[in-house]
Amino acid sequence: MSAIEPVKQDINNPTQIKKYSFSLRLWHWLNAIVITGSLLTVLINSTLLDDRSNGAFIKNELQKAGSAVTDKQIQPVAHAMSDNVWGIHVYFGYALVTLLVFRLVLEFFQLADKKLMRVIKTAYHHYFITKKQRELAWHELIVKTLYAIFYLMLITMAVTGLFLAFEDFFEPYKSIRNSVKDVHGFTMYLILGFIVIHILGVLLAERKDSKGIVSDMINGGGE
Repeated sequence: MSAIEPVKQDINNPTQIKKYSFSLRLWHWLNAIVITGSLLTVLINSTLLDDRSNGAFIKNELQKAGSAVTDKQIQPVAHAMSDNVWGIHVYFGYALVTLLVFRLVLEFFQLADKKLMRVIKTAYHHYFITKKQRELAWHELIVKTLYAIFYLMLITMAVTGLFLAFEDFFEPYKSIRNSVKDVHGFTMYLILGFIVIHILGVLLAERKDSKGIVSDMINGGGE
């Protein structure tokens, strides 16, 4: 479990605390809000506004009020309610794509020793080649590799989501819609799994040597 705990020390200068730029911190918290909102819309539509259960609820309430309705009449109403929530989900998707592009652009303007791939290479070098600061290097290698995988999942989520949102523009590829939808849904579960691992790692780090890592992501760290 300790391998997933983020550490406060800078791998290039172990005596110093990591610093996080304002842009990176802004992206981190906005991304957290957007992903949470997106997942909530999925949760609402798969539970409260599920077409079948919600349709049965609407029909039952209308019958109590004295209205005679059929399942065929109720179905479009129940479906329209879930469609409204999916509309919100799409907007969260646009926000996620925007934040992803911002993060990719930000990577190009990061200081060289702060770039994700550079940090992964440095951690790999320390752990396997020089064998210095091996515990710190191992933590950094695992955590940053998980981040890299997370970014790949976000890219997959963004690409498949855009395909589904603009499927009318991809008429020749409509035959793969269901496959794309399956990939989109599966990736959502992978991202949810990453979030659980990330939160668990942060909570463990806060209880050990990296206490204050959450506040560092708010105030910038380095103190």
